[in-house]
Amino acid sequence: MPASTSRIDTAGDGILAEYPSIVNAVECAVALQNVMAERNASIPTERQMRFRVGVNLGDVIHDEQRVYGDGVNIASRLESIAEPGGVCISGEAFAHVQRKLQLRFADIGEHQLKNITNPVRVYRIDTTQHVMDTPPTRSTLTLPDKPSIAVLPFTNLSGDPDQEYFGDGIAEDILTDLARLRWLFVIARNSSFTFRGKAVDIRLVSRELGVRYVLEGSVRRAGNRIRVTAQLIDATTGAHVWASRYDRDLADIFTVQDEITAAIATAIAPAIIDAEQKRSLHKSPERLDAWEAYHRGMWHFAMGSQENVQIARGFFEKSTQLDPNFASAFAALAWQTMLSAYRFQTSNLAEAAEIGERLTRKALALDPHDAVAHTRLGQAHYYRGDLEGCILNCDNAVAIDGNCATAYGLKGAALVFTGRRQEGRASIQNYLRLSPRDPGRETRFLELAISHYFDGNYQQAAETCQQAIRLYANHGPAYRFLLASLGQLGRQAECEALMAIAPAGYDHYARHRPPWFGLKDFEHMLEGLRKAGWSE
Repeated sequence: MPASTSRIDTAGDGILAEYPSIVNAVECAVALQNVMAERNASIPTERQMRFRVGVNLGDVIHDEQRVYGDGVNIASRLESIAEPGGVCISGEAFAHVQRKLQLRFADIGEHQLKNITNPVRVYRIDTTQHVMDTPPTRSTLTLPDKPSIAVLPFTNLSGDPDQEYFGDGIAEDILTDLARLRWLFVIARNSSFTFRGKAVDIRLVSRELGVRYVLEGSVRRAGNRIRVTAQLIDATTGAHVWASRYDRDLADIFTVQDEITAAIATAIAPAIIDAEQKRSLHKSPERLDAWEAYHRGMWHFAMGSQENVQIARGFFEKSTQLDPNFASAFAALAWQTMLSAYRFQTSNLAEAAEIGERLTRKALALDPHDAVAHTRLGQAHYYRGDLEGCILNCDNAVAIDGNCATAYGLKGAALVFTGRRQEGRASIQNYLRLSPRDPGRETRFLELAISHYFDGNYQQAAETCQQAIRLYANHGPAYRFLLASLGQLGRQAECEALMAIAPAGYDHYARHRPPWFGLKDFEHMLEGLRKAGWSE
């Protein structure tokens, strides 16, 4: 290190150097990487040493043993996102050196660094020499204003060239499925497959293709068994978002390929949405863009409480104000309006359904191919008692996106109330398979319970209601049908205990027949409540 350093420390295999001058610090970082590039040029690739360097300008704290503080933490995080042989510096450092050093800087945008509250703008330095076998630094593409992904060709670990095609087929089919998601920016095959057979730095893929997420995987065959692994990575930070492994018999290789492709494609969308919601939580509300405000709202919405659902509304409204052409935000606002009226009785349900329909029709005017918006229009029909209209809109949603879980769930509920209960249960089960962690799944469990109740299978209905209550303890309708089921079973002691603990308002739709209930089914429910000792 140059003599201008005032303190040097080590941590594991890393080195911390403190400088009184930010110019000296950056000069040293670049000189270090150039020296290492020269030395590596005469060494076999497998023996080369490649370092990452991060430089930050900020206050630090000294004690007798070490130097620490946010200034050090940011430098450490910058080091982690640099490429091997590269240097990343903070925006604070860049502001002080850009006119003092004859270096080329590339702005790679704001990054949310681990354990750092506010995002940090990061600049990459194009060093004058490059590590052997490492391509010169290419221009960095700006991330799109919506989630973005590249699917790399799956690595063949079998030693069997035929498996190369199997892995390619899975990657290509996943690309095709993901391309149907209009909210997701998907890099074309011809670009992402240029990384075939290379040991790549995922961060480099992110910068060269301009994507936040990268899906990579591998294929290994042993005898008549095949194992496929896949992992989704936030390539801007290197953090793993999702990973899974699939072991299958190869009785029919094309069936196996389709099955694995569907499983991976179905899992990726919820994983990205979950990651986007968590990312939005790290930004202050005033700094959110339309997409981030929408997902901040969805995070609150998923909490389920009346307070959180109301907070979600504010974020959805902010999203529509920031981008009046953002269809998903209008659809979410429609759903918040209708759910608040249904679950919390905050307004007249018929009026809420009318407002919800207007909002969803606006969403569909902006984007006719938004499957969720078609589902929300179906929800408005459902709340008005137009079950056939609801089913038609859910079918429209599924025609656009065959993996639209919410459409399957809502269609299943409508089928149950039209008397097509077996079909309804199958549709709801399809929803649960497609979205096993959906925060709203307690409603679908309730509708399964209702289907069993209407069939006279009261024991199964009671057990399914209890499952819904375990998911969401304040879901009043589940208590209503649990009470009716126990009443039909003659379990009076349990009925009395349940009426003592049931949440307030659980009998709202026992006293007021909801539009989606047929009169015969409504009377069937009241019969069970009366047997339980419920008083009208």
